[in-house]
Amino acid sequence: MKPHYWSRLERWSARWVRWHTALVLFFLVAPILIIMPLSFNSSSYFSYPMTGLSLRWYEAALGDAQWQRALLNSLGIGFASTLLATLLGTLAAMGLSRPDFPWRGLIMPLLISPMIIPIVVVAAGFYYIFAPLGLVNSYLGVILAHTVLGTPFVVITVCAALQSFDHNMTRAARGLGAKPWVCFRRVTLPLITPGVATGAVFAFATSFDEVIVVLFIGGTEQRTVPRQMWNGIRDQIDPSILAVATLLILFVLALYGCVNWLSKRSQVAVTND
Repeated sequence: MKPHYWSRLERWSARWVRWHTALVLFFLVAPILIIMPLSFNSSSYFSYPMTGLSLRWYEAALGDAQWQRALLNSLGIGFASTLLATLLGTLAAMGLSRPDFPWRGLIMPLLISPMIIPIVVVAAGFYYIFAPLGLVNSYLGVILAHTVLGTPFVVITVCAALQSFDHNMTRAARGLGAKPWVCFRRVTLPLITPGVATGAVFAFATSFDEVIVVLFIGGTEQRTVPRQMWNGIRDQIDPSILAVATLLILFVLALYGCVNWLSKRSQVAVTND
């Protein structure tokens, strides 16, 4: 009787876990499931039931000059800040991974503090620092601010990649006469590339999705897609926002696919090593 009782209890526990997981996933995905169908609504109201199917809001968003300018700004600022964040984050992770690096326990929390501190506080700090320097309402100011926000993601992913890195390979390369830069370019970088690329993807997603810092530092010329969506919601209820939101969801899913592919590639590289 006891084995049969415990077997039935395990089955009920497994069913409860599956139902509970399904409810949590539905709670998380429900906003997406609601927004995406509404983007094809022919009506100009954010409400169900839908009056018909239409692509008018996609045409309105993709054909509008302000949305096009916002997309170009988001891509340009995102790529520039990602490049800087990847460079700085990789160098910082290389230094932090050294066993003889001093004050690691103090410096690491400082590097990832932009991820922990509320973004409003960070944005206000950027404003008071950049205003005397003339970086407010400038592309350079937004790029530097997004670089600070994206660098912690690169530091974390590269540090994780370096934990499984065999430092004997670099010692062997130096013993054979390779200079530090050649050793990094030919030995270290190829092995940690998946971690660097994963951090770069997260840094780009952080920049592309950020709105609070742009509201504080950016001007009308630096209006990005999230800020354009903010203005559309604040000034008027524009259904083209739903079309843009659907496109952003597809874009995020593509980024998630890239991160998943890079993660699998990193695991394969570690296994091969």
